[in-house]
Amino acid sequence: MKNAFRPYLSLPVIFIFFLQAPGHAQNFLKTSGTKIVDQSGQETHFKGMGLGGWLEMEGYMFLTSAFANSPSEIRTTIQNLIGVDSTNKFYDTFRKDFVTEADIKALHDWGFNLVRVPFHYDVLTPADSPGVYLQSGFALFDSVIAWCKKYDIYVILDMHCAPGSQNKDNIGDWNPSVPSLWEDTTKQTRTVEIWKTIAQRYTNEPIVAGYDLLNEPHWNLGANNTLLRTLYERITTAIRSVDTNHILFIEGNQYATDFNGLTPPWDKNMVYSFHKYWNTNNAGSIQSYLNLRTACNVPLWLGESGENSNTWYTDCISLMDQYDIGWSWWTLKKFNTTTSPLNVPITSDYQQLLDYWQGKAAKPTVAFATAALMRMADRLKFGNCVYLKDVIDAMMRQPYSSATLPFAADTIPGTVYAVNYDLGKIGEAYSDADYQNNGTAPTTWNQGGSYRNDGVDIEPCSDQFSNGYDVGWINAGEWMQYTINVTKAGIYNINVRYSSGQTGGQFLAKLDGNVLTPSAINVQLTGGWQNWQTLAITNVPLSPGSHAFRIQVVTGGFNLSSYTFLWLSTGIDSKGESTPTFRLGQNYPNPFNPSTIINYRIPKNSRVVLQVYDMLGRKVETLVDERESAGEHSVSFNAARLPSGSYLYKLQAGSYSQIKSLVVIK
Repeated sequence: MKNAFRPYLSLPVIFIFFLQAPGHAQNFLKTSGTKIVDQSGQETHFKGMGLGGWLEMEGYMFLTSAFANSPSEIRTTIQNLIGVDSTNKFYDTFRKDFVTEADIKALHDWGFNLVRVPFHYDVLTPADSPGVYLQSGFALFDSVIAWCKKYDIYVILDMHCAPGSQNKDNIGDWNPSVPSLWEDTTKQTRTVEIWKTIAQRYTNEPIVAGYDLLNEPHWNLGANNTLLRTLYERITTAIRSVDTNHILFIEGNQYATDFNGLTPPWDKNMVYSFHKYWNTNNAGSIQSYLNLRTACNVPLWLGESGENSNTWYTDCISLMDQYDIGWSWWTLKKFNTTTSPLNVPITSDYQQLLDYWQGKAAKPTVAFATAALMRMADRLKFGNCVYLKDVIDAMMRQPYSSATLPFAADTIPGTVYAVNYDLGKIGEAYSDADYQNNGTAPTTWNQGGSYRNDGVDIEPCSDQFSNGYDVGWINAGEWMQYTINVTKAGIYNINVRYSSGQTGGQFLAKLDGNVLTPSAINVQLTGGWQNWQTLAITNVPLSPGSHAFRIQVVTGGFNLSSYTFLWLSTGIDSKGESTPTFRLGQNYPNPFNPSTIINYRIPKNSRVVLQVYDMLGRKVETLVDERESAGEHSVSFNAARLPSGSYLYKLQAGSYSQIKSLVVIK
């Protein structure tokens, strides 16, 4: 068979790169009581990331779960549309682009020291050809191992899909029409042989921390899980016949949570690996595993966790650190995600494929479908992904710090986008009513499912003054804080872009803890959740430097898009004296259609010029240009000829000047 080899005969040349002299065996990680240690006896605490989806596709990662959920279903669906040859080419490209050296370097730079490599057994050996092994599959292992060696990152190889499947789920690639792993002894024997082949290949490679023998078994195997233990012991015997160097990671039944019958340990170099999803982050949630560690004097490893909010990530990792347990997260990248470090935005033509497969669109041509799939494969490259820095910050910094950091470089004068609140823990950078999934309702922490992974609800936005997203589903008591850097001291107006489909919304605006207005700001009905208007917080004095700007909700029921800080004046005259008798009032009403009133006061007889400008600085109207006496004045402005939008109006009276903004709504 092309690109295949039979084990235990002669090793291919590519093996040579990984084989090292026996004298280097002391470099391997090993267990020492309840710890994993390096060659010097120093404890190694895993901070890992899973490469899920690379060698075992799951429907939810690629948005196909409605019609193709398991790896085999996904491949069959693609093959039925574009044919066998094009499917093979797509998978070759997909796997080449999904994990590259750039991905491993990024993990190193972010602070990870481990990758867990989940794989489908048929990547290494064809389903219908026992005893035949694919060099192309092992080459994928070899490449990631080589990159990890370069960046000092350990590797754990994880059999995610065993022959016949170890569970009745898409994650094991279960096919109910054929016997499972637990119902077919030949599949059990084949699993043993695959692991022996893997171990023989990497026996002398110390960057491989060990072997995760079976991901998330889930089967009725009796109270003592006798068959599971028997299979584990068979795999262990086979591995130890060729490899005495590597740690064996043992997962319990019931998705790596049930370790009944798997004690006492049967190997001197093994770790119990549990998984943790969608529950509370407290000692009680892991107490049974802590008891297991104490009773057996064996290390624990949280081999898989994630798919939750940033707050849950921070709390879980803090819990693991408290109890000295290493961890590995799920997973590095997915299509249209907020929960992974890397988001792969889908293309419009891939969406057309999804629509076709769900019966919502006509069947595309083979050429169109093939090109669409190849474009998505290209998007998997690290440089084409969207880096979600909030996820990494929640995992790598926030467990150890309550400090906040700016999400964006918000320089004032300028616009601050509502979704760019600071990076940090809940209660420090923001507060939100629903912020994690603890296994009870509500399970959704970001109602809009967009942009960031905190509790703040974010959705795509049509407002022209947004960055494409807004904060929605706003409730009483919630708040967001922004670090702003004021580069120009003076008096400002803050134009708040909002929308509302109901009445009664109110919020407070704060600067460095001080409320900017005498009372809560009322949010008016705009006639729809994407019908955007502007309200102004007027005459706000700002000094140079860094400030904390906060929007605190009193009564919910509105969306927020952006806050534009408009510089009006220094607040002092040309002689450096304050000018309390010079005043440009805020137009009323505002927003308006078509007329509004502007009031102003001048301190002495002066030539007065009052003009209106668009946001590009172009003059669109002169309202006053004449000499006027000291005192109060008023002028009406009819904007019937102007399109909807934000405008500036400037008053110049002798050496005094001031600028404010107004909004025309039609």
